[in-house]
Amino acid sequence: MFNPTPPPMPEPIYLDHHATTPCDPRVIDAMLPTFGEAFGNASSRQHAHGKRAAELVEGARGKVASLIAADPREIVFTSGATESDNLAIKGVARWFASQGHGPRNMSGPGHVVTSAIEHKAVLDSCAQLEKEGLQVTYLPPNRDGLVDATAVEAALRPETVLVTLMLANNEIGTINPVSEVGKLCKERGVTFHCDAVQGMSLLDCSVDALGVDLLSLSAHKIYGPKGVGALYVRRRAPHVRLQPLFDGGRHERGVRSGTLNVPGIVGMGVACEIVENERESDARRIKPLRDSLLAQLREALPDLHVNGSLEHRLPNNLNVSFPGLDGEALVGELRGLSVSSGAACSSATHDSSYVVKSLYENNETVGGSLRFGLGRSNSTDEVVRAAKEVVNAARRLRETPPKTSIQGCDSISECVPGATSASAHRK
Repeated sequence: MFNPTPPPMPEPIYLDHHATTPCDPRVIDAMLPTFGEAFGNASSRQHAHGKRAAELVEGARGKVASLIAADPREIVFTSGATESDNLAIKGVARWFASQGHGPRNMSGPGHVVTSAIEHKAVLDSCAQLEKEGLQVTYLPPNRDGLVDATAVEAALRPETVLVTLMLANNEIGTINPVSEVGKLCKERGVTFHCDAVQGMSLLDCSVDALGVDLLSLSAHKIYGPKGVGALYVRRRAPHVRLQPLFDGGRHERGVRSGTLNVPGIVGMGVACEIVENERESDARRIKPLRDSLLAQLREALPDLHVNGSLEHRLPNNLNVSFPGLDGEALVGELRGLSVSSGAACSSATHDSSYVVKSLYENNETVGGSLRFGLGRSNSTDEVVRAAKEVVNAARRLRETPPKTSIQGCDSISECVPGATSASAHRK
């Protein structure tokens, strides 16, 4: 008998682990009791239900602290890395401003040093501080997508209150010399914040080794739940002072008000524990997959270009540009893959990612870019299938003239038929 129903499409291969990661089953198992019998409010410690919730939170706090070799009292739970970044950057700058002087009794609200390719949570926080009167220096990356410690040193001023620099870039995966910058900041007496979100699943994030005073973390980038993160705030000399973002209860040692997300916090704790135990083995398994993907793409498309250093790069990241192709159009052709493009569409232009653009001279055309983020579940077979699909899609686009002008487009769906908006994901 004829069946008019087509067979279901196979699940796309997930290669966007920089945007988010699937929740580990072990994390889910640990969280489930907090939705039932362990439902208490962790701040209601006068009774058994609240005490149990508080014990679960403190257990998770210890696991997060262990991952980064910190004191549990230095961990502040937040709603995610965006809040952690905002709390660290605005909190430090506004605390100094509230004192009426800079770190060395300098007049004025202060100065912040960051890079031009930070995550938007950092860049937008710095932009807000500029509106409040602070000065911000945005350091460009070098050709390899790195920010040199010497550039940071040259940007420091007597009134500098904060340096904020990410551990690994969320688009091109390049790893900054954070420990060198940390040492420099310590010598100069400048508070140092690092967004470690993209690096924490595969890199050593020990706070003393990195030399950081503040470290932003996120659960959903390490196979934990969404909506929960943490900020490491150094208590040991130097003791970091922050002005809170929120008012309303002075939870988390007075730094972050709000009812604690017990299920999310428990999940983050278990996710951190798994990372601590399995980080090295994950990196050893994933890096060859990444290298194999690049080799297969290069063999079929020899003109593709790797964006950023391959040497100083996360083992699960690959960001490549395809000369003559549009990144969003390419994403629209990849029906069997979940990947991100570094391109963005405005009302009049179809332009490349601000991160990728920063690596090249103004007169250089590098084409559309794709960001591949590999993870624990990816296999050799998936990499082979993914490479074939990208190669076939690139060849189709090069053989087919564009059908739609992008002039005046209001959304990516108008610019590229069948495509969806793929932003520069988080971290």
